[in-house]
Amino acid sequence: MTTENPGKPEIDTTVPHSARIWNYWLGGKDNFPVDREAGDKYAETFPGIFDMARASREYIGRAVTFLAAERGVRQFLDIGTGLPTENNTHQVAQRAAPESRIVYVDNDPLVLGHARALLTSRPEGATFYLDADLEEPEKILEQVTELLDFSQPVALMLMGILGHIRDYEKVTAIVGRLLQALPPGSYLAVYDGTATDPDLLKAQEDYDDTGAEPYRLRSPEQLTALFTGLELEEPGVVPITHWHPEPSPLPPLEVNAYGGVARKP
Repeated sequence: MTTENPGKPEIDTTVPHSARIWNYWLGGKDNFPVDREAGDKYAETFPGIFDMARASREYIGRAVTFLAAERGVRQFLDIGTGLPTENNTHQVAQRAAPESRIVYVDNDPLVLGHARALLTSRPEGATFYLDADLEEPEKILEQVTELLDFSQPVALMLMGILGHIRDYEKVTAIVGRLLQALPPGSYLAVYDGTATDPDLLKAQEDYDDTGAEPYRLRSPEQLTALFTGLELEEPGVVPITHWHPEPSPLPPLEVNAYGGVARKP
């Protein structure tokens, strides 16, 4: 196991922080009053954010389980992992396949401060953490090729991270570059919040105005376009609660986040 730049991070508790707010919405404890205040203000405009946060976490678990248990993937590149909670990628993957190798990538000093919590692994597998930025795919690839075997399939996970890049053309270029480096048989797994509800858009605009790092919500069509040239798994790019839902007598909860999983031919 390894980590990069394991110094003590400088954490600003006077400005709301997206990772800490998300942690609050998920019921975690790694947040401060400024984050809870911002999270509650967001929820006043868009009360569904708590359900959306939980649904997003559950979707990640189902996608990783699907890839490890049903598609035989044993290597995962999880970029923009955020703060650790329950059922992190390495835990889910190694539950299905103990020999799985996971590389987490994030450039956030707060997440870096929790690297030790992420750097746990079943003895049969391995878990690594890289301090790198999604906007620098070459740097990510240079480091990750030392940790994963690029002659074998890799699952590239971009979960709730792409909105941090405001230019959509830059998003497509970054995703394309990362996919280009992966071998055939690899997978792309994505989810993101979508601009499908005016209250969600208003809540996000108000949040961006606080001085916190802004986030760009996109259309389902824009997310679907990221899978161009790949073989989408059923049911395609859909609301995340409709993607391989757990059996239930109740219909899936409707949320404003879409996701999908696809194979590189």
